[in-house]
Amino acid sequence: MEGIKNIIFDLGGVIMNIDVKRTQKAFTEMGVKNINDYFGHGFAASFFKDHESGKISDEVFIQKIKEAVKLDIPDDQVIAAWNALLLDFPAERIELLEEIRKKYRIFLFSNTNAIHRDRFMEIYRNSYPSGELDDHFEHAYYSHIMGHRKPDKSGFELIIRENHLDPAQTLFVDDAFINVAGAIESGLKGLYLPPGMTMNDIRW
Repeated sequence: MEGIKNIIFDLGGVIMNIDVKRTQKAFTEMGVKNINDYFGHGFAASFFKDHESGKISDEVFIQKIKEAVKLDIPDDQVIAAWNALLLDFPAERIELLEEIRKKYRIFLFSNTNAIHRDRFMEIYRNSYPSGELDDHFEHAYYSHIMGHRKPDKSGFELIIRENHLDPAQTLFVDDAFINVAGAIESGLKGLYLPPGMTMNDIRW
């Protein structure tokens, strides 16, 4: 990592294991047809992005899902299905974060929403009860709180500005190539983790 002093990590698919097919399966089992039209890659409906950007509340988001799938599903079932994709935090990745932070300033930038954040924080605490996920980072940025999503340049620029980072000395790590491309357009260095590769495969 020659010339790198700062690292910004994505969360899902990089630090935390996720499986979108589990959410798709959960909704299908509740009677939702053509699931990929609603929950496929990139999200067909704009209200997903609005939720991730904090523009609509959890309650409005849940109602939008019900309207989209044309089913009257109890709220708790919608939440459970929506959270089904969130899996676990492998110990070797958490341990690696602690090693990396000894050498670099590290940050988190996640496209997420309040429903998912509540759940993955709970998953983290259940596995590592002595601390919080955010403790591993100098600052953790969540799209629904900061009002900016990847790959938009505005989010990267906000992180750079608030933390007085030199983009040329800052690496962004994500498992979505489009997000890495957005970081590079913002002047950052980018590292794409393709399927099958984890952060533990990188020589830090």
